[in-house]
Amino acid sequence: MYPEELVMPMKAELTDKGFQDVTSVEAVNEALAKPGTTLLMINSVCGCAAGAARPGAVFSLTGDKKPDNLVTVFAGFDGEAVAEARKHLAPFPPSSPCIALFKDGELVHMLERHHIEGNPAGAIAANLQSAYDEYC
Repeated sequence: MYPEELVMPMKAELTDKGFQDVTSVEAVNEALAKPGTTLLMINSVCGCAAGAARPGAVFSLTGDKKPDNLVTVFAGFDGEAVAEARKHLAPFPPSSPCIALFKDGELVHMLERHHIEGNPAGAIAANLQSAYDEYC
């Protein structure tokens, strides 16, 4: 488990931009069951989360179309919430960071860590914006 003083500023990069920090099993299930579209980011300490995933997720929200709901859980900190979120990401294996788009509770788009690593934030945002164009 990562120390709170390390994690909280990384959480704030998303929560300060409107993401709801879900930290319990119940909160994850409630968030992902909402009607409309929900963007879920499994945040992490990983360098690709800081360098591309978090900024890419935030930048993706600057377009005309965007998800109705924004939620995040933190790998290595919100253990039970992350485990529950990953159940909703099947058949994809555990990956952190990762970013998923749900529509009416159903997974419709997924960016795994291997899609994030080595890509700039702009490419992550463009990928997500394409998904928003289709599903939002």
